[in-house]
Amino acid sequence: MSRIGRMPIELPKGVKVTIDENVVRVEGPKGNLEHTFRPEISIQLKENLLTIERDTDEPKVRAFHGLTRALINNMVIGVSNGFEKVLQVEGVGYRPEMDGKDLILHVGFSHDVRVRPPEGITFDVDTRARLIKVQGIDKQLVGHVAADIRKIRPPEPYKGKGIRYQGEYIRRKAGKAGKVT
Repeated sequence: MSRIGRMPIELPKGVKVTIDENVVRVEGPKGNLEHTFRPEISIQLKENLLTIERDTDEPKVRAFHGLTRALINNMVIGVSNGFEKVLQVEGVGYRPEMDGKDLILHVGFSHDVRVRPPEGITFDVDTRARLIKVQGIDKQLVGHVAADIRKIRPPEPYKGKGIRYQGEYIRRKAGKAGKVT
């Protein structure tokens, strides 16, 4: 049995879950999320605990057991606390700024790059530390938007200029002066 799948999900205060066959709706203080799951997986709500069980022991169904539990847990965490990814902008003259809800990146191109947040995502910029915070209730969407922003100017290995996740390690190359013959 899946170690992840058999762990129950405890609902925090203020979070309400409704289950209609294989559609799960989670409502909380930060918003609402809805997801449709496979019919082979059964989801039960008892008092303040959600349990996920599977009907058969087939390998495909076993794989969806842990996945379903993880997705529902992320929905519960998202509507109660929310998710955040922090990006760091490195380089001389590289800087992020806000224009209303839009993010404007000055990252060495001949033009500024404007990023519009999708529905449910907000940006927060610290211009002094050159940090970009991507915040939202959907973990997958927050990670996807952060990856798209990083893709605009990924960090290069010689000077480390570009956009990276906070705490990400960039392997550096020696360059021309480091050649040994």
